[in-house]
Amino acid sequence: MLSMRGLPPIDPQGLPPEVAGLIALLQQQVQDQAQQLSERDQALAQRDALLVRKDREIALREAKIEKINFELARLKRWTYGAKSEAMSANQRRLFEETLAEDEAGLREQLDRLRREAEAAAAAAGAQLKKPPRKPRRNAFPEHLRRVEHRHEPESTDCQALDCGRPMNRIGEDVTERLDIVPAEFFVHRHVYGKWACRHCQVLKQAPSVPEIVEGGVAASGLLAHTLISRFVDHLPYYRQETINARSGVHTPRSTLAALAGQAGAALEPLYELHKDFILECRVLHADETPVALLDPGAGKTRKAYVWAYARSWHDTVPGVIYEFCRGRGAQYPVAFLNGDEKLGQRRWRGTLLTDRYNAYETVVDPRLYPGRTSAACAAHARRNFEELAHGGSSLVGMDAVRRFARIYEVEGDLKGLGDEERSAQRQRLARPLWEELRQWLELERRLVADGGAAAKAIDYTLGHWMALTRHLEDGAVALDNNHLERQIKPWAMGRKAWQFVGSELAGQRAAIVMSLVQSARMNGHDPWAYLRDVLQRLPTLLNSRLDELLPHRWQARGESPSVVS
Repeated sequence: MLSMRGLPPIDPQGLPPEVAGLIALLQQQVQDQAQQLSERDQALAQRDALLVRKDREIALREAKIEKINFELARLKRWTYGAKSEAMSANQRRLFEETLAEDEAGLREQLDRLRREAEAAAAAAGAQLKKPPRKPRRNAFPEHLRRVEHRHEPESTDCQALDCGRPMNRIGEDVTERLDIVPAEFFVHRHVYGKWACRHCQVLKQAPSVPEIVEGGVAASGLLAHTLISRFVDHLPYYRQETINARSGVHTPRSTLAALAGQAGAALEPLYELHKDFILECRVLHADETPVALLDPGAGKTRKAYVWAYARSWHDTVPGVIYEFCRGRGAQYPVAFLNGDEKLGQRRWRGTLLTDRYNAYETVVDPRLYPGRTSAACAAHARRNFEELAHGGSSLVGMDAVRRFARIYEVEGDLKGLGDEERSAQRQRLARPLWEELRQWLELERRLVADGGAAAKAIDYTLGHWMALTRHLEDGAVALDNNHLERQIKPWAMGRKAWQFVGSELAGQRAAIVMSLVQSARMNGHDPWAYLRDVLQRLPTLLNSRLDELLPHRWQARGESPSVVS
């Protein structure tokens, strides 16, 4: 690079004009190059400063995104974490509402930051990593009424310069948004014509339409709505009263409670038939859950229990039934499964899948009740090891969880098979895994200290080994009791809204309605449509045809009420 530094001064006076001119030209070029280098250095310095600033902005933006993602993950852990289960009903509702608001706000911030990053990348001519694809939204059900809105440009002529020709329609984009119209009350107006013979003085009139509530104001649709709101949506009667009042209809909570009581009593014969259907299955799930029962004499509540029984998870026709009882003793499931010989009910025989609560040992005791066997829930055994593995502190827990995962993976592949084929495949695929698990547990038990959590988890599994592996001998027996635990969840949701059950009669009425409604849902029926049709047909249906209204046999008639204005 040319430079004027280090060169001796030159006197152009003693040089020929050509040489002096060449020297002057060279000096000017060197000065120009020095100026260009200075300007380039300044530009590079400015670019470096800009890059540093951009890097700082990107780092700050990424830090914000990372923080928001961390907050979203923490909200998810809080939502599904075990600590949230210890909250009261009101705390839980406020907690979930706050979480929903926080999550929506964080996601909006995250979207805004991503849009800013995309704009910055586009301005710099760089490509930004694409954000994760949003999950595809499920299509709205086809049976919903569609209100179509057409949108076309104000002008369909070409707006390009010097064109103005008419454009051709080549297609369309369709978006759908869900809307709602609040529930509509209407009145069935029954007009009974009077006919008289003037000659014979005879009066003739059509008989009145029988209803569940004779002489009342509630039709079957309102009865079904009240029961569904109470036992499916878990709305107390005072809240239903307020909701109905928004439509200008006064329905005192005492009236709603009376309607529910009469409807529940009318459903009791159907409940007894449904019980017979459940007990026809030779493999049953059983479980129980606590419910607070009001004790007016003591001025407080006491603990009662809802016992639940469901047909096997692998049975082709599902069903569940609940019984409200004052306690948790073995006498309650014993009485339920033994039936009543005076009513022609046979004692149930088969395999009962339960957790290891001691009361069930009496229920399936072969000395007292021949023909009954016990099966244990593998999920309960696995849960003990999951607690050990939480946080990665127990190698025994983590290894056991992995072994159970392989067993569950095999079981998932056999879901669609028949009982005999499932049993054969379990012998071929699952039994070796169970045998490996047993050998490993016996070895680990020698290595862990007595009285510890690991010893307790291993002892539980080995102590109930025969019941845990019962499903290997019978393809109709499920691997765990999760099927019934899912059917008990409505009671867990309900007790948060109800706080307590007012009486034993109220508890059994809830058991009657929820048994039929939950079974209807398991069979793919809409709860309101099912209950409305049942309550409409019950007053006129012969007892010999009552089984047509059972949840697994019911068929929608496809009738819709006509509104008379």
